[in-house]
Amino acid sequence: MTRNLPVRSRSAFDAAGFAGTLDTLVAQTQKLYLADGVPWVVGYSGGKDSTAVLQLVWAALAGLSPEQRTKPVHVISTDTLVENPVVAAWVTHSLDVLSASAAEQDLPITPHRLTPSVTDTFWVNLIGRGYPAPRPKFRWCTERLKIKPSNAFIRDMVRSHGEAILVLGTRKAESAGRSHRMTALESRRVRDLLSPNDSLPNCLVYSPIESWSNDDVWTFLMQRPNPWGYSNKELLTMYQGASADGECPLVVDASTPSCGDSRFGCWTCTLVDKDKSMSAMIQNDEEKEWMLPLLDLRNELDVADDRHLRDFRRMNGSVQLFHDRPIPGPYTQEARERWLTRLLEAQAWIRENGPHYVRSLELITLAELEEIRRIWVVDKHEFEDNMPRIYEATMAEKYPGRPLDEHLPLGPETVEVLRSIAGEDRLHFELVRELLDIEQRQRAQARRAGLFESLEKALRRGFYDDEADATARAHHRRSAMDRSAARSTSPEEPDPLDLADGFVRPTNAGVGQ
Repeated sequence: MTRNLPVRSRSAFDAAGFAGTLDTLVAQTQKLYLADGVPWVVGYSGGKDSTAVLQLVWAALAGLSPEQRTKPVHVISTDTLVENPVVAAWVTHSLDVLSASAAEQDLPITPHRLTPSVTDTFWVNLIGRGYPAPRPKFRWCTERLKIKPSNAFIRDMVRSHGEAILVLGTRKAESAGRSHRMTALESRRVRDLLSPNDSLPNCLVYSPIESWSNDDVWTFLMQRPNPWGYSNKELLTMYQGASADGECPLVVDASTPSCGDSRFGCWTCTLVDKDKSMSAMIQNDEEKEWMLPLLDLRNELDVADDRHLRDFRRMNGSVQLFHDRPIPGPYTQEARERWLTRLLEAQAWIRENGPHYVRSLELITLAELEEIRRIWVVDKHEFEDNMPRIYEATMAEKYPGRPLDEHLPLGPETVEVLRSIAGEDRLHFELVRELLDIEQRQRAQARRAGLFESLEKALRRGFYDDEADATARAHHRRSAMDRSAARSTSPEEPDPLDLADGFVRPTNAGVGQ
C-alpha cells in the first residue's frame, strides 16, 4: 500500500544549492553596493530575518577591498521602550558588539538605536493623555513607536544624500498580505532588485531574502557563524523559549510547525489576543518568572469593555453617540493614576525579586514621568500634582524629577477641601478646578488673549450634571440637527442647534464638536 508522505516545502536553496545560493546573493549585494554612492540603511530588530540580512550585507562588505568600502551602511534598530525586556536586552548588547566588531574589521557599518520622542511613547500617551489600550480600530501605537523614529532617520539620509536604499528582511512567506504587497512593488522596480517605497520618497528597498522560507533562514543562521561575534544559537534558544512547546525544528515537513511562528514585540501589546511569546518564556524557563507582573499588567490593559475606566466625553470634551450611547473617551484621572501605580509596582517588584540582571530594569523613563506629570498638571488642570506622591508610595524613594515651574493655584489641602465639598459630583469638581487653574495662569500673563475661549471650553466640558444628562442632551442635539437638515432656519430666529444643550451660544459650535 502506498503511503501519503508529507510534501517538503520548497527551499530557496533547491536550485543552486546552499553554498551556490549564498555566493550568488553575496555577489549580487556587492554589485548593488558598488553601483552608486547612495547610503544604505539596514533595518535590524535582532530577530532571525534581520540578522540573516545583516549577515549577508556584512559578508558582502567583508569580501570587498578596503578601497571599495567607501559607502556608509547604517544599521537602525527601533526600541519602542516597551519591547519584551529579554529581547530588548539582547538587541542592545548586540548593537554594542556589532559596533566594536565593525570598527575592528574596518567595515563602514554604524549601528543606531532609535527610540520614539518622549511625547510619542506608549506610557505618555496611555497614562499621560489617557489614550485607551490600542485596538485594531484605534491602532495609535505603531505609527508613534515604530514608524516615526525610523522614517525620521531615513528622511534625514534622503535630505543629506538625495536618496537612500533601505535593506530589509521582509519575506513573501511571512504572510499572504506581505507576499501580495511585495509582488505588486516588484512590477514597479525602477532599478534591478530595488523596489519603491510608497511612504518614503526617494527611498528604494532591497530585500535579498524575499524568497526564503522560515526554515531557509534558520538553516542559514545555523550553518554560517555570526560575523560580528554574536551567537545565533542563543538566538535560536530565545525563539525556542518563546514557542509554547519549546521546540524549534530546522528541517520540517508540511505537518511540522516552524520556529518562525514565534513573534516578539511589545510586552504591552493588546492588538493580539494573548502574548504567546512571553507566556511561553515564563512557562519554559523558571528564571523568566520575573516577567509575570508584566504579563498580568498586559492582561489588565486588555479589557473587552473598558467603559468604566474611560470618560464619557471625547478627548476634546464633546459627547458623541453611537448606537444611542456615548462613545467613550480617554481614561479618567482615576484610571490613569491606577495604571501608573500598577506599572511602578511591577517595576519595583521586579527590581526586588528578579535576577541580578534586571535589578535596574526601567519600565518607564524619568523623561516619560516628567512629561506625564506636565500633561496632568498643565494640559488636564490636575494641579493636585499626584505624580510625586504615587512614585514615592510605590518605589519607596524620593521622586527624582525637578520641581514644577508652574505656580499651582491651590495647595493639596485646599484641593481636598474642594473635593469634599463636591462630594460624588466629579464633573463639577473638575469644572471648578479647571476654572481656577485657567484664572491663575491668565493672571500671570500681561495679555489675557484666549481667556474667554479657555473659559468657554471648560464650561462646555463641565456643563452636564452627569453622563445621563450628557446623553440626553446629545440625543436632543441630534434631533435638532435632523430638524435643521429638514428645513432651513429663519435668520431672525435662534438656530435650534444653539438651543440644543440648554443655552444660546455666541457661535454655532456645538457640544459635539
